[in-house]
Amino acid sequence: MSTGNFKAAMIQMRSGLKPSTNIDEAARMIGEAKSAGADYVLTPEMTNILAAKREQLFAAVVEEEADASLATLRELARKLGIYVHIGSLAIKVSHDRAANRSFLVDPKGNIVARYDKIHMFDVDLADGESYRESRNYRPGELAVLADLPWGRLGLTVCYDLRFPALYRALAEAGATMLTIPSAFTKQTGEAHWHVLIRTRAIENGSFVFAAAQGGRHENGRDTYGHSLIVDPWGRIIAEGGTEPGVVMAEIDPAQIANARARIPSLQHGRRFEVVEPMVEPAHLHVVRSAE
Repeated sequence: MSTGNFKAAMIQMRSGLKPSTNIDEAARMIGEAKSAGADYVLTPEMTNILAAKREQLFAAVVEEEADASLATLRELARKLGIYVHIGSLAIKVSHDRAANRSFLVDPKGNIVARYDKIHMFDVDLADGESYRESRNYRPGELAVLADLPWGRLGLTVCYDLRFPALYRALAEAGATMLTIPSAFTKQTGEAHWHVLIRTRAIENGSFVFAAAQGGRHENGRDTYGHSLIVDPWGRIIAEGGTEPGVVMAEIDPAQIANARARIPSLQHGRRFEVVEPMVEPAHLHVVRSAE
């Protein structure tokens, strides 16, 4: 495993309803990142399509083997000789369900890891904004790790961010870098995005890579943007705005061991049981002595 530094790039997008257009734009920015020296590139959640309506989604998605978006980005990784981490694609897995699937592609164009988003975003927000991801997507069941030359990567997607046990499990299994490609809503992003991303970095002593969707999309949805790279001490070392673009930083893996030595919480975790509160029967009169 390499002990040297590397350059990571976050691709911030504003995906629409046409996969070919979205992938052309992603490919253009990945090429831009490579020209700037990137060794590892992450795209956001829903790189190929961001659709609000079920019929729009299923008119566009296909099985993994037939997906032109995946084939294009695999070939691009091979051509550029870099790691291309596709934050997620909508991939058809049955007649009525898709997977929100992340792919890590190595510099030879090989898929070296797949991860299906575990936690489904089923929420009702203020002002009538409502999402039911479970209606269209089949949740994953497996946490996934992958080895890069510079450390071990823990793969997650968007709403997973709100479930810290997943990140602790990944870190305890050796992850030194955590990935959170996202399409956070503007409303929740303004409230929670920065604090949650920084918290996941701090509590696990890990780099966090979070490529995001940003702006007003073709389907009318507003996403928060602000792609982030956060170091293991919780410092933001690169950040985007709301417009599409490339966000880059040089990554020093030595910072991981340094942060974990300063706060060795990964070594201090203990298993415990949760005990239900004891309730005394109402008919009993209990007399306690004075202190």
